[in-house]
Amino acid sequence: MSNFYETMLNNKLGRKLLKGVGLPTPIELRRYDPSQPRFFAGNILLGASLNAQLLDDTLRNLSASHANVYFPANAQSASLILKTADKHGIKAVGIECSKDMSQKFDALLFDGSGLNDATDLNQLYTFFNPVMRKLNNNGRVILMGRPPLEVKTGEQAAAMRALEGFSRSIAKEIGKKSATAQALYVANKAEANMDSALRFLLSAKSAYVDGQVIHVRPADVIEYPDWHKPLQGKVALVTGAARGIGEAIARTLARDGATVLGLDIPPAEVDLKRVMSDIQGQMLLADIASPDAPALIANTLKEMGGADIIVHNAGITRDKTLANMPEHWWQMTIDINLAAEERINHVLFNDNILNPNSRIICVSSMNGIAGQVGQTNYAASKAGVIGYVQYMGPKLLKKGITINAVAPGFIETAMTDAIPFMTREVGRRLNSLSQGGKPVDVAETIAFFANPASSGVSGNVVRVCGQSLVGA
Repeated sequence: MSNFYETMLNNKLGRKLLKGVGLPTPIELRRYDPSQPRFFAGNILLGASLNAQLLDDTLRNLSASHANVYFPANAQSASLILKTADKHGIKAVGIECSKDMSQKFDALLFDGSGLNDATDLNQLYTFFNPVMRKLNNNGRVILMGRPPLEVKTGEQAAAMRALEGFSRSIAKEIGKKSATAQALYVANKAEANMDSALRFLLSAKSAYVDGQVIHVRPADVIEYPDWHKPLQGKVALVTGAARGIGEAIARTLARDGATVLGLDIPPAEVDLKRVMSDIQGQMLLADIASPDAPALIANTLKEMGGADIIVHNAGITRDKTLANMPEHWWQMTIDINLAAEERINHVLFNDNILNPNSRIICVSSMNGIAGQVGQTNYAASKAGVIGYVQYMGPKLLKKGITINAVAPGFIETAMTDAIPFMTREVGRRLNSLSQGGKPVDVAETIAFFANPASSGVSGNVVRVCGQSLVGA
């Protein structure tokens, strides 16, 4: 949020004035705190459909947290939950769930992997209806299931796809609490690959990710690394690293243990030097659209021992309606935002610069999904990024490489600060959380994709937008 709005929210009179003019006073999002030793701490209510298949790995993950696990004592799946919790050394507590209960929760998690048809969807109502008002501020709701296109019958596909619509609607109902809801689809034989996704969604690192869907595919299983230093020993390239979101990405990857090679254009040298000095990274001055940039990047990374993480963040906007847009604005935007990434990747693949189990993360945009007036060039380029990621995801996974994309919404940067006040205020309110995100929110999602344990997460596009009302 802007300094003005934050100032207003931080005093009683300011909040009263904002309420009087109809502007929301959102609850501050709880973000990552390095003093918290685990990815989750608090009360979680765990539910499951009949014949649920993901409970074992869900509880295995919760055993590595500081979760107090509860479950509905009268649920048909109660005995299965209790037995599985005992297996992982968790003392799960069965409770009678009702609307007048005093117990509150920091997370509600439902394993819907056993749903078979539309009649089974009543299990969602039975689990969630009594406890929706018992979710704390900054709470988490997670729906888990199997990918709809990978199940055995059309009826089961319908039930699995229902989890997505349900989770998106729940997200809109709980947004006023700064709480979020997501759907997590885990493919058959990918259960051991779901750790990074589940832990990210339960944690404060996913604060501005809301109403999203993440797919986990079968891949080589990599044990979850240290929660605070998951990227220790990794080498990461971040393009456009001198300012804004790129700077936040570089700082977050370095915080997580990576050695960062920050790239930006020569006019950004002073800022890039400042950032790389702060994080003990290396800097590279180059225009990614220049013909020699891919080779220069590849040679530099080779000298650093190869790359483990590639973050394609650099991009530009050149906004005009299509009828008024100069051709060179169109060409420049497509070249920098899309074609340059493809050329760089091509050289990195051909020259074997990417280390085993490497990660490629591309920064798209919400406008690449929803479109925007005056941004035909930008929207086309960012939609192209999404197409590239979705096509390459399963193909690269066969080589042990993952590729994913983030699509930011309204993120508070120097660029958004230049937007006229009222336009800016409307923009930051048009999401379920009623507030703008911060550059670190985008960076945290990229760090999740970069995690070695995210070996089965490939071909995903995650919007970091607080569940914007614009677009899908």
